[in-house]
Amino acid sequence: MVVARDVVTITKEAAEMVNYREILRLSNDPKNGQRSIAAALHCSRDTIREVRVAAEKAGVSWPLDDTVTNEMLKRILFPEKSTAETLYTQPDYPYIHEELARPGVNLTLLWTEYCRRCENDGTAPYMYTQFCEKYRQWARITKATMRIQHKPGDAMQVDWAGNTLDIYDPVTGDVSKAYLFVAVLPCSCYAYAEACDDMKLENWLLCHAHAYSYFGGVTRLLIPDNLKTGVTKNTRYETILNRSYQELAEHYDTAIVPARVEHPKDKPLAEGTVKFASTWILAALRDRRFFSIREAQETVAEKLEELNDRPFKKREGCRRSAYLTEEQEFMKPLPTAAYEPAVWSPDLTVGPDYLVSDGINKYSVPFDLIGEKVNLRLTKNAVEVFYRGTRVAMHARHRTVLRDPVVKPEHMTPEHRKYLNYNESEFTSWGSSVGEHTASVVRYFLTSGKETEQGYKACASMTRLAGRYGTARLENACERLLAFTSTPSIRTLSTILKNGQDKVATPKKPEVPKANTQHGITRGAAYFRKGGSSK
Repeated sequence: MVVARDVVTITKEAAEMVNYREILRLSNDPKNGQRSIAAALHCSRDTIREVRVAAEKAGVSWPLDDTVTNEMLKRILFPEKSTAETLYTQPDYPYIHEELARPGVNLTLLWTEYCRRCENDGTAPYMYTQFCEKYRQWARITKATMRIQHKPGDAMQVDWAGNTLDIYDPVTGDVSKAYLFVAVLPCSCYAYAEACDDMKLENWLLCHAHAYSYFGGVTRLLIPDNLKTGVTKNTRYETILNRSYQELAEHYDTAIVPARVEHPKDKPLAEGTVKFASTWILAALRDRRFFSIREAQETVAEKLEELNDRPFKKREGCRRSAYLTEEQEFMKPLPTAAYEPAVWSPDLTVGPDYLVSDGINKYSVPFDLIGEKVNLRLTKNAVEVFYRGTRVAMHARHRTVLRDPVVKPEHMTPEHRKYLNYNESEFTSWGSSVGEHTASVVRYFLTSGKETEQGYKACASMTRLAGRYGTARLENACERLLAFTSTPSIRTLSTILKNGQDKVATPKKPEVPKANTQHGITRGAAYFRKGGSSK
């Protein structure tokens, strides 16, 4: 039995009646053939076939979002059937889709680049809303976002951008990263951005201070993400802030309210502005090469001004004008004193040398804290040591590596403190008072090094040996030491005393026998000269 094929030409009026959604839905079930779908929807099998082929070519498949209408599908599947489509330059949707996968790139940036190409080609571009609508239709993507309204001057939301800038070393060619800090005022959407060489606590704190200075005021609330640099613990029951972060809040008289864990919509403006900044700063600079962090910071600052001056799409003005007219007067004033970031260390155990380290140099603490746990508060110019909440030591901070630790006399043991009063004259006088041989050893220690001070430690050790064994035994030990070596050492001297070798008589050096003139005649040197006598 031969079944005649339906030959139907799709007119404009008929096309408007085609239920593209239902065709795609029913075609998604392999049990439904063209004949049954055509019968159910009152259209030809050619129409079903044509829609299926067009959908496969365009990459459209079921399920579709509820917001995708028949009219949208018609423009996606059969753009050539609309005469209005030919008046404008069609965007390159696959290219748009590919570029959106790159960090920081969004539709606004791509639309701007699309308009620039149309201008160069002398063709007509779509408006931004049409451009976005057509891409979303093509990609079958829709997204709903929730916005939280804030009062003017109420909050500052902060975060690190997920993307980075590359910094190239001009000598080695090595590549390092620059990270983007972003702060936004939700009411006006006024933003601040800064490039940093790392995301450590000190930069995190400084960026907050720079943001407040840029805004010219302070908000009532500070809303960060749950970064470990700022938030130690955040649960439904309690929030524990980093001590340094809490000090910043106290300085600026603001309250830190971290976003809930896994609730990014608690700060949607920050999230949105981070993405916005990533686009108009990071993505816009994606082909730029930077050779220093300073160069990156200067360029980011320039892009920040462009971002804040960029006109709104749905209302008059820009971020800067909105801040100046709507929010600035509600900001709290900046503190009169300048903010200096302070980084607190975790618990440190004081070693037997009663020194603690800031990671670069070592600093002294009172010797009676040996074995105790202390905390360091580090600022740019100072090292403060705290024990059970009380400051017990303070030093000027050195940012370059020193040869010796920084030690205050009042932190030393009484024995070590004596060392500070040692000098050449005192050691020489003391050695002479003990005995001739002790004085010789002292003189050797003071003169054997490049500098006299290098011998102080050995001389001080001799005084301690005298205190332990007595000056008489020390003198005998020095005599015995000098009898066997011309390069004395404290170790050898100590061994002699420990083993009691100083109590054994020191062997005397054998005397050279005198010439005997009672035997024979002594001939002069001339007698032994070659060739003759002494005549």
